[in-house]
Amino acid sequence: MKYGVHKRTLLFIAGFVWIIAGTNILRIGILTWIDDAQNPLFKVCEAIIVFLLFFYLVFKKLFYKHRDRIALKKEKKNCPFSFFDIKGWIIMAFMITFGITIRKLQLLPNSFISVFYTGLSSALIITGILFIIQGYRAKKKSNQI
Repeated sequence: MKYGVHKRTLLFIAGFVWIIAGTNILRIGILTWIDDAQNPLFKVCEAIIVFLLFFYLVFKKLFYKHRDRIALKKEKKNCPFSFFDIKGWIIMAFMITFGITIRKLQLLPNSFISVFYTGLSSALIITGILFIIQGYRAKKKSNQI
């Protein structure tokens, strides 16, 4: 018998993966933030701009795309990793590789990494929360039937 999960579970898995990724990036952002002596208020404003750009121009659109794609799946027997499509997994692998390479080779200053990672991670975490809320709504809706 093939193992699979309910499509509602895919929403929860997606949420937790996005939150875990965001938390890890936030950790890196905070560690580099502490080491940087730039004006904290200015850095907060920059991080908010990064958050707004990534959340509204990238991640919110991805949330809707994957939410709608998951909604079209069968009720049960879905691969636990199918919360992303192939393109999503490739983009994730590219972003991880790119981020690690930039930090290891020190291609960008820590002042940029601290602000960028903090804003990016916040957008990732909020998107993960959207997936969990959607999973909860789907669970609540299925319990009413």
